[in-house]
Amino acid sequence: MMNPFLQVAIGGALGATARYSVYRAIAWHGPGFPVATVVVNVIGSFVMGLLATAFAHRFGNHYAPMLLTGFLGGFTTFSAFSLDALTLWERGQGPGAAIYILASVLLSLLGVIAGLAAGRGIFA
Repeated sequence: MMNPFLQVAIGGALGATARYSVYRAIAWHGPGFPVATVVVNVIGSFVMGLLATAFAHRFGNHYAPMLLTGFLGGFTTFSAFSLDALTLWERGQGPGAAIYILASVLLSLLGVIAGLAAGRGIFA
């Protein structure tokens, strides 16, 4: 079994690389609206729910440090989300900032719910 700290390091590097790839593929659409951050957080939330269910019902937690803490920790972007929201606010785009915050939080929660449901349907 691989050392959990090494798992987190490897997973984090892969997750950050995946996040950068999504950013490059999507970039920023519209007048400075951070679509890529929303997409990454929603996908990451879905995968978090799916993997949490898979580990709980089928595979144990052997790779949880690599995939949940490392990969998804490197992939999802709460600190980027916070900076993006504040940047929109400081640019005088209050309604855009509010929409961004609501969309990010609500869609990410829905992503976890969908991932859990999918995982329960597949693994439970």
